[in-house]
Amino acid sequence: MTGRLNSAQPYALGLFRIIVGLLFACHGAASLFGVLGGAMGGGTVPVGTWPGWYAAVIQLVGGTLVILGLGTRAAAFIASGSMAYAYFKVHQPEALWPLQNGGEPSAMFCWAMLLLVFTGSGALGLDRLFTSRGDGAEHPTASASAAEREPAAA
Repeated sequence: MTGRLNSAQPYALGLFRIIVGLLFACHGAASLFGVLGGAMGGGTVPVGTWPGWYAAVIQLVGGTLVILGLGTRAAAFIASGSMAYAYFKVHQPEALWPLQNGGEPSAMFCWAMLLLVFTGSGALGLDRLFTSRGDGAEHPTASASAAEREPAAA
């Protein structure tokens, strides 16, 4: 059972990445374009306002990159930091616990994105596609057999 679960781990991580990225990007789209109910119950965040508009851009761009699995670790790092900022600057001054201060989404996104910083994109991500191509190009002997890499005996 453990072996089967371990073999499915990259795919489960890839699915986790896609879902978290989609939910994160939806928050940004709602704030920037007023879709899905808009920002805070309707409307959009005015362009250039601090920190709302910048957070929405990070959410939309970062979430999209995480969905695609492209620059996952960097995008997730920035996204995690923005959610930590949102929690401690906006929510935590209202009350100590996320359940009391409305900061549960910020806390969950912060920790989910931080997990992706350490795990990477998993399966089905463009990171993996570019990494596998890049590794072959940078290290042409990586796929060579041990016999081919050994110098000939004199």
